[in-house]
Amino acid sequence: MTAATVVGASALTMVRPGLGWLVAALAGTAALVTAVLGTTATPPTTPGPGPGPTSTTTAATPPRPTSPGPTSPGTVAATPTATPAPPAAATTARPGATGAPGRAAQVAWAAATIALVAVGTVRAAGWLFALCLLGAAVTGTLAVTGGRSPLGMLVAATLPPAATVRALPWAVRGLRVGQPAASGIAVGRILTSLAISAGLLLLFGLLFSSADAVFENLVTGLLPDVSSVGVLGWLARLALIGGALLGGAFLVSRPPDLEGLRPTPPRPAHRLEWTLPLVLLVALFSVFVLVQLTVLFGGAGHVLRTAGLTYAQYARGGFWQLLAVTALTLLVIAIAARRAPKATRADRLLVRVLLGTLTGLTLVIVASALYRMQVYADAYGATRLRLVVATIELWLGLLFVLVGVAVVRLRADWLPRLVIGTAVLALLGLALVNPDRLIAERNVDRYLQTGRLDVSYLSGLSADAVPALARLPEPMRVCALGQIAAELPSDGLWGTNLGRDRARRELSTIPLTARADCNGARTW
Repeated sequence: MTAATVVGASALTMVRPGLGWLVAALAGTAALVTAVLGTTATPPTTPGPGPGPTSTTTAATPPRPTSPGPTSPGTVAATPTATPAPPAAATTARPGATGAPGRAAQVAWAAATIALVAVGTVRAAGWLFALCLLGAAVTGTLAVTGGRSPLGMLVAATLPPAATVRALPWAVRGLRVGQPAASGIAVGRILTSLAISAGLLLLFGLLFSSADAVFENLVTGLLPDVSSVGVLGWLARLALIGGALLGGAFLVSRPPDLEGLRPTPPRPAHRLEWTLPLVLLVALFSVFVLVQLTVLFGGAGHVLRTAGLTYAQYARGGFWQLLAVTALTLLVIAIAARRAPKATRADRLLVRVLLGTLTGLTLVIVASALYRMQVYADAYGATRLRLVVATIELWLGLLFVLVGVAVVRLRADWLPRLVIGTAVLALLGLALVNPDRLIAERNVDRYLQTGRLDVSYLSGLSADAVPALARLPEPMRVCALGQIAAELPSDGLWGTNLGRDRARRELSTIPLTARADCNGARTW
């Protein structure tokens, strides 16, 4: 745990994403896996009055009769065989332990966390890495807590800060000199070995650095900044990472029981009480969908004749409303599925018909919203916000497909985990398509067709967009790439990034010394 904390604090680069984040994530994961293996190798036992584990004592000692007085031999023989089983099971089972499915889910969340953090090594877009870090915080929490139910996932989000505080006395007890570690070696001896190792590495590292300049540069990149600001930053990262790993180790060593956190089933509503609002809502959705189909098949001419707007104005005016409708419909379906009665076959059929129809109509609305965004981007160009919102709409469409499956099966216990899982896949898919480069390519293609280009916006993209912007003719290319090249410093070892490295190679082949009036021609 200590080694992972030191590696993470030394490798993290706070200015821009890079290889250090992935190294820190891998080191932290290895430390937590070691904590899990140490816990499973030595299962906890509750000390009892006699020697050995409590489970053995409980199973061997017959319980005392509950009432005084003489009893028949048959009664005495029946009592110990009927009652000891539950206490023995309770003492041998670890509280909050998850079975094989729960452990597999935690492994999947851990892999998703590493994949999200690894985006910072491949892509140079800082905004994308920030979104992936938020997703990694969620998946990392689920990896150490194992929450599966909706309420369990919500409670799991509050556990890591509290676990860090509760783990402090636990860690102090574990660090007492002379106390055996999980491997059987005293902690004091482990610390002595680490100190000797650090001294040897420092001595021979200095000698090798003075003997070879290339090796010296490598060692310099590995070592943290020794200035006052650098040391303070390193200590702050050490405290944050150490606290996070300590809390995570406490949670994986003593997993909380989140499976029992399930809300009590509500009282089923009367059939008319929930059917009437849904029937009216389905009717409203049907009328709107018919209008949308007319617009989709009628094209721009129909919009100009009926609404008096350009097609881009029509698309811009309704996308955000349709996005809100899509999100609110998910809430309506969730409440209706929970409150609707399902006791009889007729009730179940009614639930499937109404909620299935509403789900299908909403999928058409999702398609309409995506089409509007496509037309809007064609008219005004692609931007980060438009791409992210379109990705969210695609994710909501996938959620409605999953909701449709849950409505048909009338079971949705698996749906909350897939909601987060599909969100992670959407983030990774966004990173896979390289959003800044995709935006640049769309705008360059639009310029080659229409002659319109917002150079000021494109010059603010990350280094991922350099290969696409290199296709522009002069002087647009100089104006678009000049600012990116000026803000592309060299990376150290921990700041290694494939996107920035490719941009440097591309920029080395492009002469950017030509002067262009970029201030007077922000758009073409």
